[in-house]
Amino acid sequence: MKTKKTVLIIGMFLFLGITFSINAQDKFGSEPEKCKMNLSLFNEAAKMKNYDAAYEPWKWCVENCPTSSKVLYKYGIIMAEVKYDKAAGVTTSKTGDVKKIGKQYFDTSKAKKAELANLAKEVEKVYELRIKYFPDNLGKVYSDWANFLFKRAVLEEKPQRDAIFDKLGKSFKADPTGMSVKNLGKYFQVFTEHHKDTNPQKVFDMYDDINDAVGLKMDKYSKDLDALNLKEESGALSSKDKRKKHAREVNLTALGQVEGLLDNTLSEVATCERLIPLYKDSFEKNKTNVKWLKRAVSRLNQKGCTEADIYPKMVEAYVNAAPSSDAYVFYAGILMDQNQTNKAVEYFNKAIDLESDKYKKAKYYYRVALIFKKKGQRSKAREYARKALRERPSMGSAYLLIANLYAASANTCGTTEISKRMVYVAAADKARKAKAVDPSITSTANKYIKSYMGSAPSKKLVFTEGLTSGSTHKVGCWINETVRIP
Repeated sequence: MKTKKTVLIIGMFLFLGITFSINAQDKFGSEPEKCKMNLSLFNEAAKMKNYDAAYEPWKWCVENCPTSSKVLYKYGIIMAEVKYDKAAGVTTSKTGDVKKIGKQYFDTSKAKKAELANLAKEVEKVYELRIKYFPDNLGKVYSDWANFLFKRAVLEEKPQRDAIFDKLGKSFKADPTGMSVKNLGKYFQVFTEHHKDTNPQKVFDMYDDINDAVGLKMDKYSKDLDALNLKEESGALSSKDKRKKHAREVNLTALGQVEGLLDNTLSEVATCERLIPLYKDSFEKNKTNVKWLKRAVSRLNQKGCTEADIYPKMVEAYVNAAPSSDAYVFYAGILMDQNQTNKAVEYFNKAIDLESDKYKKAKYYYRVALIFKKKGQRSKAREYARKALRERPSMGSAYLLIANLYAASANTCGTTEISKRMVYVAAADKARKAKAVDPSITSTANKYIKSYMGSAPSKKLVFTEGLTSGSTHKVGCWINETVRIP
């Protein structure tokens, strides 16, 4: 067995030194029938995870017809990584987590490290061939390569920081939507460490780029989930649809965690104290730069830096440079601050009427809801949050906003202790609805629920008031909803 393994490893080393020739006329090379036969043999064996049987036909195809099929590199990478993992005594899950399986895991001898280093070169060689012959979907390919380097850094106790950063950077440049959600977060953390003290603007730009990528992923998964939820409501959800629905929920949960990681990483850098001087210095040269204005205005708004003198100037410049839905909503926010409510509503409606995409329209409705919340107009804020949900039923943040509006009204919408505490039950119900429709905010929603239910009526209070658990209770005031007594 040991001899066979040695032969395979030597075979791989020989393979690494081979110079390949491509017949541009025929992707199956000079012996097309033999190529097709070996490709079939390799593919069948690899699918069955019989990598010993798959190796020889795979090697022949890579040497003689390397452009015949992308499958050569899909399974070639898997085969090479499995060999590396076995030598290291570990297994690797789909998420990139490493689990020890044998005593080799604790072997840190020079011989073991040398063996792993050679096997690692084989893995990386197959990645290089994949990119050389099939330069597509590179966002995912480089992201997977970075995962292997993370693992190598742990198992060989060999720093891979620069190499990992290089692969993550190439992944992001090629296609950020192809990166794993974990790697998007890792890349931003490393990037922030590199540039936060020397060039914070670079960090802000990268945050926006990654956030855009995360947003695109979330929009795609949310649209899928909305359609699947409609199918489920009509009783037409197949077993395949159920698997897809679960996958989308898992993906959205992971993306929500990445959003939190990005925000936490940026929070130390993006403070009003840093942002305002930076944007004041950069405003004159960027006052017609639509992309810069949009991002700068959004960040100042998001971080609550709207009291700065530069903010209205930037918004006006944005409106002049790009009279769009997005710009009008920000401009309407300034009008609200100036108590020009009627004119503000005019611009809100103008912004929303210009937009045809339902998901973008939902974001604008939500932003309007936040502005009304800031002004203390809770009923109006809920109205726009509900409009956002009509456009995008899976917008959990809109439900959380309503929950927050309810909780803030507990003292004004209740006259007795029980009626005040039942307002928190209504708030918790909305937070539960939020995570039911949008798995990406599960963690935040759970915090809301725990907080609200901590203020809900106790068993003792329910008993003292002569009420029955599970019976209905009408929350009055502007909320006007019926909930169940806990």
